[in-house]
Amino acid sequence: MDKIFIRKIKQSDNTSLAKIIRQAFHDFNVPTKGTVYEDPTTDEMFEWFDTEGAVCWVAELNNEIVGCCGIYPTSNLPEGCVELVKFYMLSEGRGKGIGKLLMEKSIASAKELGYRQVYIESLPEFDKAVNIYVAQGFRWLRYPLGNSGHTGCTVWMVKEL
Repeated sequence: MDKIFIRKIKQSDNTSLAKIIRQAFHDFNVPTKGTVYEDPTTDEMFEWFDTEGAVCWVAELNNEIVGCCGIYPTSNLPEGCVELVKFYMLSEGRGKGIGKLLMEKSIASAKELGYRQVYIESLPEFDKAVNIYVAQGFRWLRYPLGNSGHTGCTVWMVKEL
């Protein structure tokens, strides 16, 4: 039986998480320009999440890191809104409900921190993740919110908490 463990990010996770994030782009043949793939914060996630109003959750499957998801107060988001960020899984962790657990933990953290909305940016190639967002109550937007710097993203969604 698989052992799943969800915990907060540690500094020692930085290299593993950066590899997981970038591997997802290769797995789904997703363009990397203007995305988290090229974002320097991807290599220093522990330090980046060491910000008031931010948290990152890491999933382990049988004691191996397989994914992450967090919330971050991206600049220029509307008052009371936080961005769901760095939501990526290794292939070994997909299809086991781990991504759903990570997302639900991140959304619960947003509520606990007093946010009223959760915003997300993605790409159409990550259609399985987008379907999870829809199932979790995210609604489509016609334009991006805030200033993530990820100009390559073309899917924008928001969820009321």
